[in-house]
Amino acid sequence: MYSYTLIQWLFLFYFYCFCGWCFESAYVSLKSRKPVNRGFMKGPFLPLYGSGAIMMLVVSKPFLGHWWAVYIAGCIGATLLEYVTGVVMEALFKVRYWDYSNQPFNFQGQVCLSSTLAWGGLTLLMNYVIHKPIEKLVLGIAADILSVATILLTMYIACDFALSFKEALDLRDILVRMEKAKEELLRLQKRLDVMLAVAGEEWSEKKEAFSEKFKTEEIKAGIEKRLNVMKELLGRKPEEYSQDTRDELLDLHAQYKINVEKEEHRSMFYHRIRNNPSMSSRRYKEALEELKKKAAQRRKK
Repeated sequence: MYSYTLIQWLFLFYFYCFCGWCFESAYVSLKSRKPVNRGFMKGPFLPLYGSGAIMMLVVSKPFLGHWWAVYIAGCIGATLLEYVTGVVMEALFKVRYWDYSNQPFNFQGQVCLSSTLAWGGLTLLMNYVIHKPIEKLVLGIAADILSVATILLTMYIACDFALSFKEALDLRDILVRMEKAKEELLRLQKRLDVMLAVAGEEWSEKKEAFSEKFKTEEIKAGIEKRLNVMKELLGRKPEEYSQDTRDELLDLHAQYKINVEKEEHRSMFYHRIRNNPSMSSRRYKEALEELKKKAAQRRKK
């Protein structure tokens, strides 16, 4: 059983990628109560499901006479595939497209016992229920028609995957830059604190209202308040501040504006956030949550 040509294997892979997208998008859409184009790619294909389906057929082939062996093979094979895929994607893109950290008996948040058991059950369904009519359908398609259809699908999916892969890398770079921007904002805040401390008693009286914050939006709000206080002091007592102090304040203000303006370039990634609401990141958690929040705000508009 399961002795197919390369073209047939490819077509089956694409077919199950599409079926996986239908299932995942329908599930997430119903859960979110709104249409969601789920997945890594823009088109209606989820490579993990296609890879998982083909893997299930391959690893269970030697055990088809024993259902329990098919179940175990599916549990092991699919779990290994899910784990390796998750680790590689997180290493490349700095985010997780799924996270089982809140599930019992999970390993590094990449896999968990419940998903492993579910993979085994799905392997039984694949071999004894789902794949038989699909196999009959594919084998019934004329070889020339199947070849043309598979080649066209390959071209489309390759282009889609390449663009999606680049976009995921760009999102990774955005998260890295957001983290660096936060560090820069903290540096600006500390420098303004020094400048205001030199101003003397007036700053000491207001310092409690300017307590140090660590979230990006709070840091920005604190910097704006500090800039306004410093401008007020310069306007009221210009003779007490040197030209160097004025120039430094202008420079800090310019750096702050540049930092804020960079946010406009993040909007192109909001749809990827919306399509993967369970996306998470350990290293860039705050930056990703900020993007998720902004994506939700833009959707409401």
